[in-house]
Amino acid sequence: MHGTLPTGVPYRPPEEPLLILHSDASILIVDKPSGLLSVPGKADGLGDCLETRLRAIHPETLLIHRLDMATSGVMVFARTPLAQRHLNWQFERRQVRKTYIARVYGHPDTDAGEINLPLIADWPNRPLQKVCHETGKPAETHWQVLELERAASRLRLTPRTGRSHQLRVHMRELGHPILGDTFYASGAALAAADRLQLHAETLTFRHPEGGEWITYEAQTPF
Repeated sequence: MHGTLPTGVPYRPPEEPLLILHSDASILIVDKPSGLLSVPGKADGLGDCLETRLRAIHPETLLIHRLDMATSGVMVFARTPLAQRHLNWQFERRQVRKTYIARVYGHPDTDAGEINLPLIADWPNRPLQKVCHETGKPAETHWQVLELERAASRLRLTPRTGRSHQLRVHMRELGHPILGDTFYASGAALAAADRLQLHAETLTFRHPEGGEWITYEAQTPF
């Protein structure tokens, strides 16, 4: 029995089998589907998540990072405490490189750009985030147009920082909210897709065993 999300919407996680992209003695690479929590929610009925499903198969699974419930794409989990420490160290020092694919409303004026807008939690409206130049934490995103559609654009997004909802807020502030974003889009942009059109495409880091740079990719489903 699934519960209700903090937004008041019933939690209906997808039932499709997990797609494990890579597995070795140190790490698991998984393609998270949209609609599935990365970790258990605090309320009753929100225990079904990617971490829980992985531990049912691999009990030693250890969390490294998260994706928003509505975002799909590549995630890494550790299989040993040593690998977890190694990967956490890379994330903390911003050595991990990530790219995302997004479909956004409208057409940007240029082919690429940088967004530097500090973000902080919008406490009265949690879990929303907001731009705040006084108290926000630095947040930087590079974006590049890949394709123009009739009323939308396909972008590759490269976050330089890892703030909560960073890509979603930055795209809204750019004037091109991500299609299907129930938090930050409205009107035609919200109605244009039945899921958030944001996908974690690639993840690049040093393997905990040996330190070799490796990149894993999850195919964009939209």
